[in-house]
Amino acid sequence: MKILVVTQYFWPEQFRINDLVKGLIERGNEVTVLTGCPNYPNGKIFNGYGIFNRPETHEGAKVIRVPMLPRGNGSGLRLGFNYLSFALSASLLGPILCRGDYDAIFVFQASPVTVGIPAIVMKWFKQAPILFWIVDLWPDSLAATGAIKSDRILRGTDHLIKWIYSHCKKIMYSSKGFLESLSEKSPRYASLAYFPNWIEPEMGSNEELPISLPDGFKIIFAGNIGVSQDFETILTAAERVADLRDIKWIILGDGRMAPWVKEEVTKRNLSNCFHLLGQFPSTTMPAFFSAADALLVTLLPEPVFALTVPGKVQSYLACGRPIIAALNGEGAALIHESTGGLAVAAGDVEGLANAVRKVHAFSREKRDEMGRNGKIYANDHFDRELLFDRLDGWIQEAVSSNSKTRNK
Repeated sequence: MKILVVTQYFWPEQFRINDLVKGLIERGNEVTVLTGCPNYPNGKIFNGYGIFNRPETHEGAKVIRVPMLPRGNGSGLRLGFNYLSFALSASLLGPILCRGDYDAIFVFQASPVTVGIPAIVMKWFKQAPILFWIVDLWPDSLAATGAIKSDRILRGTDHLIKWIYSHCKKIMYSSKGFLESLSEKSPRYASLAYFPNWIEPEMGSNEELPISLPDGFKIIFAGNIGVSQDFETILTAAERVADLRDIKWIILGDGRMAPWVKEEVTKRNLSNCFHLLGQFPSTTMPAFFSAADALLVTLLPEPVFALTVPGKVQSYLACGRPIIAALNGEGAALIHESTGGLAVAAGDVEGLANAVRKVHAFSREKRDEMGRNGKIYANDHFDRELLFDRLDGWIQEAVSSNSKTRNK
């Protein structure tokens, strides 16, 4: 099959869509990616990219990039222009740059949902069905992070979402908690399906890479340093366990809140135990995770985040280390069910501090047992090959159904 992937984010930015495209190609599909200029997470267009970009090839996929405004520091207005510029640019240039026919259009919808607009334009030109994968629930996440506070704009976004969903053949969601909201907004004829994050292939790597970490009981957080990750709770919990001098909080990643976190670490006298190491390639994560005594995941105590399972949870489980979490809803339920760690309520500083103390007090054998439990659960529920085969089958079904409709 010839598949057009529409995504605002793609390699060299680090998102799961990179591996998904590789998985589609491994199954014999011909994939073209319509995307923007990489600028996540630092907000500046990466070196080598600009207004005019030649088509590239990555992992066998043809990559077509359209110009867009960078996200800058992630402030509301600048971020809005970033979202809209990609939607407009891809809608206008996509039909010109993406020549030929496509059997299906696959959309990766993190933020923003406006990525659906150029996909619909391409559908009009190519007469191909849209399969829409949702990993960030709009407009709920907008309200939760305070990115948009106007009820009028939120209502308008809600109407836009319903319009986008109305053009989709299949709507897939990464968390079961999204289903209720999607059922209300999706047309009856659209097929809804659960498609969770999978264990990324590098997480099964046994390759030993040279990494340097401080000595002590290492708690590692990996990923975006943003508003949603609730670093206020992490930092305050770190203050509460400062008497345990061997605990080292190691942060791998970057994001709009990183400068604030650095300032707070200094202000709270946490420099001896809090280490912000910056961003590393995803291929190095197994080496970091295997060196951890515990892996940390947190989200804000907002209703929408109770519906979300952060993608890092599957990666953490697969690496066989115990998880310490401050989450509500779906993410916490997954950790409890796997018996691969301890989860307390989102925003619960005392609970998070107590969980750290408990895991710190566990024997090495107890922590290893929790890690094994998580790894077994991840392999049973989030196997990459099984999930990608399922997706490939869904795309074939959508293509077949679309051909029958067009031939009537």
